[in-house]
Amino acid sequence: MSQVRILSSRLFYNFKMVDYIDNFFTQVEYYNIVQYCLNANYIFGISDNPNTPPTGMVSDVDSDQQIYELFSKSIDTKIEEVQSLNLHSLRINYFVPLENPYFHTDYESGITCIYYIGPIKAIGQKWKDTQYEVNDGGETQFIVKNKSFNILPIANRMCFFDSNILHRATSFRDKYRFTVAIKYR
Repeated sequence: MSQVRILSSRLFYNFKMVDYIDNFFTQVEYYNIVQYCLNANYIFGISDNPNTPPTGMVSDVDSDQQIYELFSKSIDTKIEEVQSLNLHSLRINYFVPLENPYFHTDYESGITCIYYIGPIKAIGQKWKDTQYEVNDGGETQFIVKNKSFNILPIANRMCFFDSNILHRATSFRDKYRFTVAIKYR
C-alpha cells in the first residue's frame, strides 16, 4: 500500500519527492524570463522515449546566457536538494494548445525542476498573462505506485522532483504553455 506523507510542505510518495515554491522569482525577473521565452529560437521538440514521436518545441539555453545564471544561482540558493548535483541541462519547452505529450522519466537519479510561465495568450511578440483556471489544463501529471497527481501551472511557480518519477506535461486548452526545465544529476 502506497503511503502519502506530508513533511513540512513536501509531498512524499514512498519516499519519492515532489515539491514546489510559489513566487520563485521577483516580478521583474519573471517578466524578463517571459520575454526571453517569447523571443527564443525554437526547434521541433524532442522525443521523451525511444518509442514515441517528438512533441512540442524546445530551445536550449546556453550557459553563457544571463537567464542560465539567474536560474542556476536561484535554484542553488532555494532548493537544497540540488546543491550536491551538477546542472545538466536548461531548456525551454513550448507547447501549443491541445498537444498531447507522453509520460517519461528524465534520469535514474537526480532532480528535475520545472518553472511555469503560466497561461500565455501570445500574439507575435506581444503577450497577455492570464490567470490560471482549473479547466485550462497545462498541469504536470505524476504517476507514483499506480497513483496519479498533478501540479498546477501557476505563473512563477517552481516545481522540483526526483528525476526518476514518471511524469508528463499537459497542454492548455486554448493558451500556449511555456516552461523552463532544469535538470540536475
